Amino acid sequence: MKNLITCARSATITALLLVMIMPASSQEVTVDLSMVYKIRQEGQRNSDIEKLAYVMTDLSGPRLTGSPGLDRANEIARAKLAEYGMANVRVEVAGEFSRGGWDYSKAYAAMTAPYYTNFSVTPVAWTSGTNGLIRGEVILVDIKTADDIEKYRGKLKGKIIMAPSQSQYEVSFEPLARRLTEEDLENLSMAQAGGTPSRRMMGDWTAMRELRNKINEFLRTEEVAMIINQGNAFNIPRSSGASYDGTGQPPVTEISIPMEPYGRMERMIKSGEKVEIEAEIRAEFIPGKKVYNVIAEIPGTDPRLNDQVVLLGAHIDSWHGGTGAADNASGCIVMMEALRILKALDAKPRRTIRVALWGGEEQGLIGSNGYVSAYLFDREKNEKKPGFDKFSVYFNMDNGTGRYRGIYLQENNLVRPLFEEWMEPMRDMGFTTIAIRNTGGTDHQSFDRVGLPGFQFIQDEIEYGRGYHTLADTWERLLLPDLRHNAIITAWMAWNAAMEESLIPRKPEMKSTQQRSPYGF
Repeated sequence: MKNLITCARSATITALLLVMIMPASSQEVTVDLSMVYKIRQEGQRNSDIEKLAYVMTDLSGPRLTGSPGLDRANEIARAKLAEYGMANVRVEVAGEFSRGGWDYSKAYAAMTAPYYTNFSVTPVAWTSGTNGLIRGEVILVDIKTADDIEKYRGKLKGKIIMAPSQSQYEVSFEPLARRLTEEDLENLSMAQAGGTPSRRMMGDWTAMRELRNKINEFLRTEEVAMIINQGNAFNIPRSSGASYDGTGQPPVTEISIPMEPYGRMERMIKSGEKVEIEAEIRAEFIPGKKVYNVIAEIPGTDPRLNDQVVLLGAHIDSWHGGTGAADNASGCIVMMEALRILKALDAKPRRTIRVALWGGEEQGLIGSNGYVSAYLFDREKNEKKPGFDKFSVYFNMDNGTGRYRGIYLQENNLVRPLFEEWMEPMRDMGFTTIAIRNTGGTDHQSFDRVGLPGFQFIQDEIEYGRGYHTLADTWERLLLPDLRHNAIITAWMAWNAAMEESLIPRKPEMKSTQQRSPYGF
C-alpha cells in the first residue's frame, strides 16, 4: 500500500512538472499561423516595394500641400491602388486650406562679392517671388526683442538680410545612421512620466511667435529685397513655410541656404567685408486650393462586421525640397503594399480594411482631422458621428524608412494583451517592443484625441534627422528591405484587427481638466 501511495505521489509530481515546463508552442494558439506564413511569403517573394518607391518619390516628385505636385501625386497613388484591385478608390476633399496653394518654378541664388560662388537654395513656401533677377548687399540683422527693431528702421530698404547663426557645425564621431539597440528598446518599454507643456513653455512659445510676426511685418514695410535663412550642414538647405494666412500682402521673399555658405557670409560681414548676392525666385500663389485624401479599401465579408473599419494611414504630402521620401513617401509605400499583400492573397477580412493617404499633415494634420470630422466625431458639437461606434483601430507610419521594432500604446494598456499575442509570430523579425508611452507629431493623434484607438509604430531611426524636411529627402534615403519588413507586419496587424471578434479596446473616458496648448496636444 505504501508503495502504491509513493508511486501515485511521484506520478502527480511528474505531471505537475510537465505542465510547468511545457513549451509555449504546445499551448493553444489563437492566431492564424497559416495567414502568418502566407503574408510573409507574399511580402518577401512578390514584393512591389521597389516599384512603389519609384512611383511615390521620383515619379510623384515634391508634394507640398496645395501645390500641383500634390495633385499629381494623389492621382498617381489613386491609379496604383485601383490597379491593385482595391474597392472604393477615390480622392476626396478633406478640408479647406486657408492660405491657398503655392508653387515655384525657379530658385537661384549666388554670392557675387567679394567673389562668386553659387549654392543650393530652397524658397520658403508661401513667400513672394523676386519678380526677376535681384542684386543687393547682405546685411546682418540681430533682433532679439521688439525694442531692437528701432535700431534698423529706415536702413534696410533694398537690402538682403540674414540673422546671426542659430547653430554651428560640430564634428560628430557617431555614425550617421543607427538602429535602436536592445537597451534603447528596453528603455522605451518602461513607463515614462507624462504631462503637457507648462504654462511658462506655452507663454514662451506665444511670445516667440508674436515677436516673429512683428519682425516679418517690419521687414515688409521696410521693403527689404529678400531674407536668407540658415539651413542644414553638408550643403543642404531646409524646406519650410511662412505663416501666411492667405489674406493681405504676401510675405517678403525668403530662401533657405546651407549652413556652410551662410556661415561664410556671416563671418565675412563681421570682419568688415561687403557681401553681395544675386537671386531669382519665381513663385506662384494659387487661390482656392483644398486638401485631399486618397482612400481605398478591401471590403469586409462578415454581414455583422463589414461596416466596421480597420484603418491604415500615412501622409502623402511633403515639403517642396527633395521628394519627401522618408517623410513620408515611406509610410505611403508601406501602407499601400500592406493592402496589396492582402489583396493578392484574396484575403476575406471580416471587417473592412481601409487605407488613407493623408493630405496636409505638415500643415497641421488637416487630412486626418478632416476624415475624423467627416466620419467619426464632430469636435465643434462635441458629439459622435455614425462611424464612431463602427471604428476599430488606426495604424500609422511616419517615422522615416527604418524597420518596425514595436508599437506605442498611447497609454492604452487595454490593448497590450492583444498586441502581445499578435506580435508573437513576428518576434523573429525584431518586432518585440511595446511602449506604454505617447508619441506625437503625426496623424494618429487625430484619432487618439477623440478617444479612438490610434497607434504609431516604433521604428529604427536610421538617418532620419539628416534628411528630415530638406532637399536631401529623396529616393536614396529609403531602405527597401526595411519597407518590405514593415509592410508584412502592417498587413498582419491589420488582418488580426479585422478578424478579431470585438472592436479594439478604447481608453476609458476621463473628464479632461487640461487646456489645449498651442502645440496641439
